[in-house]
Amino acid sequence: MNFNPIIMDNWSRKHYFEHYLNKVRCTFSMTANIDITRLLKELKSQEIKLYPALIHMITTVVNRHYEFRTCFNSDGTLGYWDHLSPSFTIFHDDDKTFSSIWTLYGEDFNDFYSRYLDDMKKYGSVKQFASKTNEPPNTFPISSIPWVSFTGFNLNIYNEGTFLLPIFTMGKYFQHDDKILLPLSGQFHHAICDGYHAGMLYNELQLRADTCKEWLPNYTPFC
Repeated sequence: MNFNPIIMDNWSRKHYFEHYLNKVRCTFSMTANIDITRLLKELKSQEIKLYPALIHMITTVVNRHYEFRTCFNSDGTLGYWDHLSPSFTIFHDDDKTFSSIWTLYGEDFNDFYSRYLDDMKKYGSVKQFASKTNEPPNTFPISSIPWVSFTGFNLNIYNEGTFLLPIFTMGKYFQHDDKILLPLSGQFHHAICDGYHAGMLYNELQLRADTCKEWLPNYTPFC
């Protein structure tokens, strides 16, 4: 878990960063539908839950690009983490509240899925905002609104506007013609990424969904 400081004068994004952080502080959101037809079929055949598979997909793509790992650390230093782990929300159906859990990321899906199931077993019924404590600093948020297939979603964060990591929100998947589509909203800070980077992320997520058999090989559920 290494944090790599950015040397501003050597950074090609210096002028964009200074503009969108200091002159016109700006975030933007983007919502796109991910075709999960193949993914959902494969998950159902192996009895794997959709939510952790999507969490792993998003985290894998985020970790491939330092733009999405760029942030300020606790000392206020700008830099980027070697990798990020997901911090995700879970819903308590009985009282309609939610909690946040984090699971250590690893590119091997089987290992990650086992840790996810273990975390859910230990903390899934703990009713507090952060049900699993000691969250490391190199996490980013993911949540789900599985009751509605939204076409746009925007988070309005009222702080100093210096939270630079992406924030993702999933919607309810739906059928369109012969495809099953899932809306995914991403909240991005313009200081560290542009529309190109967001578009690249969504394209890679789609490729990840289309090639799911390559990273979901012969999962063996734990008893």
